[in-house]
Amino acid sequence: MAIRFSLDKIMKDRGLEQKDVVQITGINRNTVKALALNANARIDFPTLNTLCVKLGVLPGDLIEYIPEDNEEGR
Repeated sequence: MAIRFSLDKIMKDRGLEQKDVVQITGINRNTVKALALNANARIDFPTLNTLCVKLGVLPGDLIEYIPEDNEEGR
């Protein structure tokens, strides 16, 4: 299984750059960069909450579950 953070998709759909997300949310630019590149191993609930509130999305819009090929048959 893989969990993917989809901030990059939301940014692309809305024509936002990382600097825009930093400005809108107040989240540290290094955190936004890591999330946009899907390079984080975790996300704090306050950060997730801020993204949801400021971007008007739900947690499920940001977090995507991708099953591995061998798990699909279970």
